[in-house]
Amino acid sequence: MDVHQYTEETIQTLEWKEHIRKRPGMYIGKLGDGSSPDDGIYVLLKEVIDNSVDEHMMGYGKKIDVDIREDGTVRVRDYGRGIPLGKVLDVASKMNTGAKYDSRVFKKSVGLNGVGIKAVNALSESFVIRSFRDGQVKEIIFERGNVVEDKPLQQTEESNGTEVVFKPDEKMFPDYKYRFSIVENMIKNYTYLNTGLKFYLNGQLYFSKNGLLDLLNEKINTEILYPIIHLRGKDIEIALTHGRQYGEEYYSFVNGQYTPQGGTHLLAFKEALVKTIRDFYKKNFHYSDIRTSIIAAISIKIEDPVFESQTKTKLGSKDMWPGGPSIRQYIMDFLTTELDNYLHRNEEVAQAILKKIQESEKERKAIQNIQKISKLKSRKVSLHNKKLRDCDIHYNTNHPRREESTIFITEGDSASGSITKARDVATQAVFSLRGKPLNTYGLTKKVIYENDEFNLLQAALNIEEDIENLRYNKIVIATDADVDGMHIRLLLITFFLQFFPELIKNGHLFVLQTPLFRVRNKQRTIYCYSEEEKQKAIEELGGNVEITRFKGLGEISPDEFKEFIGPNMRLEPVVLTKEDSVNELLSFYMGKNTPKRQQFIIENLRVEEEYKPEI
Repeated sequence: MDVHQYTEETIQTLEWKEHIRKRPGMYIGKLGDGSSPDDGIYVLLKEVIDNSVDEHMMGYGKKIDVDIREDGTVRVRDYGRGIPLGKVLDVASKMNTGAKYDSRVFKKSVGLNGVGIKAVNALSESFVIRSFRDGQVKEIIFERGNVVEDKPLQQTEESNGTEVVFKPDEKMFPDYKYRFSIVENMIKNYTYLNTGLKFYLNGQLYFSKNGLLDLLNEKINTEILYPIIHLRGKDIEIALTHGRQYGEEYYSFVNGQYTPQGGTHLLAFKEALVKTIRDFYKKNFHYSDIRTSIIAAISIKIEDPVFESQTKTKLGSKDMWPGGPSIRQYIMDFLTTELDNYLHRNEEVAQAILKKIQESEKERKAIQNIQKISKLKSRKVSLHNKKLRDCDIHYNTNHPRREESTIFITEGDSASGSITKARDVATQAVFSLRGKPLNTYGLTKKVIYENDEFNLLQAALNIEEDIENLRYNKIVIATDADVDGMHIRLLLITFFLQFFPELIKNGHLFVLQTPLFRVRNKQRTIYCYSEEEKQKAIEELGGNVEITRFKGLGEISPDEFKEFIGPNMRLEPVVLTKEDSVNELLSFYMGKNTPKRQQFIIENLRVEEEYKPEI
């Protein structure tokens, strides 16, 4: 716009709902389609549930109903006090309106800014809110934030509480779908942090008696070295153990809010753990020897929490409550007392921890020399790392687009060349492999420093010490959909499972889905990811079409690749469940060729006919 056009008419004031719809990222992070746990539709659900959980935390309501219908409509009903009937409209449609500014009513809640429920309203094609209070009900119906019907007060026999029914707007969330597994995991986290609270998800009961102890028992899929240590205090709960895996695995929460990026409380916990262990054994152990292979969860409750973003994934608060002790000191005092007491009372656990630390120390010292040499080498190479085509925005910064930061791990020059030319230089990096990587199953971390490619990949991701300073939010394996590509994919997943399982458990590892077919006529082109999609495209375009079968990523031109790595790219997350034992998975698929695996291959072998182009 030319400077002479900058007039009073160019200055606009948007209504609250228009601003939310125009800048949804400010309120819910990214939009997405529901394939990832941080997609917007789950933030909408969480914002509604948070309000109901806050009621329970204040002592009102012992159950919450959550129903998700096939068409994407969501219903959340709690049995708390119910919104004051004269304020239902304000709560649903006036920014910065809510009871949680008054700490006498909501002392340790998550939703403090009076925005969340309004964002749900504005981003939903339909939104109904009902408050049941003392035999009366107030109901208001909205569409995209606009009042459709403000019903008068009516008598009711329903129990006190609040009901919200909403359907995310498909204009904002095209082709969205709630994944049951993601919603179920969210609900389970709520139950672990609110013992005694019953959740009914589509009629199925979720309930926890033992809090974070139940959480770790649910999450752990490796052998543990000693029974889980479970410590509870006023406004704090901690559970921890050590496994046999590499890396560190943490689950941190504030006022019932999962904080995947940690923050003040998690840093304080790590510091307090190291100090307590050193003091107990009266030895100045290296911090990494203490923390390697740890699996831990921490939950704290504080007044007026300060998060580093609207989506509340990282705690920035320093104090437990205004004028109170620092979070660091509070956690330090609790752990140095309670964990020390526990270790004195449980000698077998103390011995198991000591043995684990000594084993980690022995391995660390064994690779120290080669580690120093490889670090010097990687520093020199990283200045001119031909394998890495970096991007401008990284995950370990405070940039507003940090969540978009992605690295593609590709095979060969042709595939990396196409992606490099088509990528968004601001947020997408490319790391190119040379041939097949080493099978790391059963090897120690020494192999990372001996193998140039793994060492450079580790340096590019910035995960040598831990994953707190991970440079890319999404690590995407981009290999051909043929036998060799699948093998490389398996070898890379093995590498991450073996040495950095926390990357997978924290949802950072993905496989890029690229189209198998291009179906086109003179007017239109459709890219298809399966035989079924190909047949549907042929029917849609009519019989006279040209069909191309892509055999490798190198065959896809950079112009076409922009379609497949853009905002709507298809990513398949690499997921670990409770039933997936890392050791068993790696042993079966990547260990020696056992009779059991041979039989599995024979029973699942498929022979595909050679593809013949159709014109």
